[in-house]
Parts: sequence; C-alpha cells; structure tokens
Amino acid sequence: MEHYPILIDGRWISTEEKLEVKEKYSGKTIATVSIASEVLVEQAVAAAQTAYRTNALPPYRRYEILKRTSELVLANKQQLGRLIAQEVGKTLKEAVVEVERTAQTLEISAEEAKRIHGEGIPVESSPGAENRLAFTIRVPVGVVCAITPFNVPLNLVAHKVGPALAAGNAVVLKPASVTPLIAVKLAQLFEQAGLPPGYLNLVIGSGSSVGEQLAQDERINLYTFTGSPAVGKQLKQRTGLRKVLLELGSNSAVIVHKDADVELAAGLTVGKSFGNAGQVCISVQRIYVHQDIKERFVKAFVQRTLALRTGDPFDPATDVGPMISEKEAVRAEQWVHEALEAGATLECGGKRDGALFQPTVLSHVKEEMKVTCEELFAPVVGISEYTELDECIERINLSRYGLQAGIFTANLSTAFHAARRIHVGGLIVNDASQFRADLMPYGGVKESGWGKEGPKYAIEEMTEERIVVFNL
Repeated sequence: MEHYPILIDGRWISTEEKLEVKEKYSGKTIATVSIASEVLVEQAVAAAQTAYRTNALPPYRRYEILKRTSELVLANKQQLGRLIAQEVGKTLKEAVVEVERTAQTLEISAEEAKRIHGEGIPVESSPGAENRLAFTIRVPVGVVCAITPFNVPLNLVAHKVGPALAAGNAVVLKPASVTPLIAVKLAQLFEQAGLPPGYLNLVIGSGSSVGEQLAQDERINLYTFTGSPAVGKQLKQRTGLRKVLLELGSNSAVIVHKDADVELAAGLTVGKSFGNAGQVCISVQRIYVHQDIKERFVKAFVQRTLALRTGDPFDPATDVGPMISEKEAVRAEQWVHEALEAGATLECGGKRDGALFQPTVLSHVKEEMKVTCEELFAPVVGISEYTELDECIERINLSRYGLQAGIFTANLSTAFHAARRIHVGGLIVNDASQFRADLMPYGGVKESGWGKEGPKYAIEEMTEERIVVFNL
C-alpha cells in the first residue's frame, strides 16, 4: 500500500501517525498519509515565512513555475483523474475534467503573475501638492494558509495556491482529510516545476488540531477557506483582524420562467444537479417553475433524471458515483423522508445503497423543509411553482445563502430584472447555477462567504495596495 508523506520546507516527511484514505465506492483503504504533529505545523509556517522574506520570486519566475506545473498536470491527466475518482467517488469522466480545469486555473494564474500593477494617483491636483508624484503598487500579503474541501480536491487547491504563488506569497496548505492524496500529487508537480523550498508546505490533519493551530498562528497573514459556514465563522472569529477569504455553503436556486425553452432548461438543470453526486457548492438544489409550464418541465426533468445511471465511478456508463461517505448519504435520505412526511411528493429516486444515493426529484417542496432551506449537498432537487416573478425572487432571497443562481427566460428585460433583484454573487442566464469558468470572479454574499476566487480577483485579495508619494 502506497504511503504519502507531507511537505515542509522542501522535505518530504513521513510521520508515525498515519491516516487511512479509502476509495469511496468500494470502501477499501487505498493509501495512508502522514499526519502533521504540532511541531511540524509550526515548522511549516516558519518555512513559509522564511521563504517569503529571504527568497523573493520575481513575477516572471512565478509565471514559469506555474506554467510548467500546468503542463505537468496535463501530462499526468489520466493518473490524476483516477486518483480523484478513487478518493472522492466522482466519475472518472468528471475527474478528468477537473484535472483539465486545474491546468487552466494554473495557466491563468501564471499569466496573471505578469499583470500585477498599481495605478497613478493625481495628487498634484490637490492644493499644496503641486510638486508631488504618486502611484500605487501591489505587494504580497506574506504567508497564506489555504484550507480546501473534499469535493473538488485538485482544482480548488489550484484556485488558492495558484493565485497565492502568482502574487508572490508563500503557502501552507491543509487539504481535506478525506481526500488528501491528490493535493500531495500536486505538490510534487510544483516541486518538479522548480518551486523553491518553503513556498508550498503541505500539512494534513483534522480541523480541530491542525486547523486550530493554523488559525491561531499570527505569522499567517491571510486565510483562504472553502467549507461549511459554521467552520468558516469559527475561523473568522479565531483570526481576528487578519484577512479571511471564505467560500461557504449554498442552496442554489434556478428559475424556469414561463417563456423559457423547457427542453433546454430541463437538460441543463439535470446535468448541473447531480454531478459529483450533488456535492458541489453551486449544484442546483431549488427549482422554481412558472405554473404555466410546471407540468411539462417536471415531466422532462424526471425523464432525464431516470436515464442517469448510479454506480462504479470507473464504469464509463456511470453518471453518478457515491457520496463522500455512507454517513452523508444517510443524512440525505433522512432529509428526503422528512420532506415527504411534511407533504412533498417523490417524483423519482429516493433510494440508498450504502454511500450510493439515487438521483432524487421532489415536488411540492416548501421553504421551511431542510431540502430547501439548508445546504443539501446530495443528488436531490426540489421543485416548486410560482405565479409572479417578484414573488419567486422574494422566496429565493429568503435563504441565508447567496452564492449563485440561474434563470431561464427568452426575455432580456426579465433577465436583467432578476440580475438586479436576486441577492447572490452570480446569476447565470439560460443556464443552471452550476456554471463556473475558472477565470471569472466567483464568490457569494450572506452566509455563502465573502471575497472572490478566480486568479485575477484572488490575486487582488492576496496582495496589499500601497501608495508611494514622491516630493519632487
């Protein structure tokens, strides 16, 4: 059985305490990985701080390293894809797409490393400052702590580490304990691409031990975290005035208006409801359909859902693999049963086999049901109807989340009206909420977090603006 070490200051370290990593479909242990002790976590932060302070990387060197890492990711696409499919449970075809997107994220980060700039400030236009010249520069924040989730364990690491390095920072990375292996592989590729020791340090362990220690270490200048709102709030409370970028939960909604192309809407929403077994922050969870077309839409949506095949992620015919654990599948099953008892209708699915949960469609759901108001993070979608658009938008905005939403309509005015009124970080028109191009600004409002991902926008978050004034 392969063992994966952790990375501190350019040294690959194996520890006595180890964590077993399981294949999510079979439940078999596929590897072990070293757990970082308190001493090693301290050394990881010290190494990052020393690298940043004593070995500054010029922008073009950052570009070269990131670009080379992107190329190495693509060169190892199949191997990396298989590892993601094993430790996450998403289908192999989905996993390979994640690898391809990771290469894009790193390539975009590489390009943006060459574009960091300030601006001229016309202070000479102020009385008494006629002989002064001013401009801003952007400087790295220093040490960045990146804490990443299980569901997209390669590309979301790239979305944090790529921009951090592009900005000139050093990084301490803590991946999710249930999916740490792919992060180790990526760290190896960064090393192979020429990243100097100390610029990327990888530690593995629980949030209650390693995560807590990192949150309290005042040498860390910025935290970038993707995970649950509860943990995000705890991290913000523990880090005081230091900057924290949070990408938290969601229960993304999609509107299908009366003038929508029903077949298009059904096809795109099905495709973006059940990918990765619904375990994506912007997966479609709530669908609001105008009463005039509800019957047609539900029929088309259910037909497409019934055609999906659940099973072995390595089978090319499989569309939906297992959830991250049987425990999470049991939770989803309980929430569905609660909704049915409270008056929802089961249109299809609802059955569980271990960690496998059939794609499930509910209708007649209510706002107070957990399947509607909480983040479900499972292959379950609830459909309800509406009559007036503003009433529908009001129902959507009742949620404490606000990451992304979607609307299907043939009317430009309707689309703009929704864009102005729905309180989310992003609105997708004539597609479902689960659309993301890796170069676009991505982030939410309310309990979905704050700060933006997307390399250009993350670099702005991970640098400080400094004004320079000359007295000529």
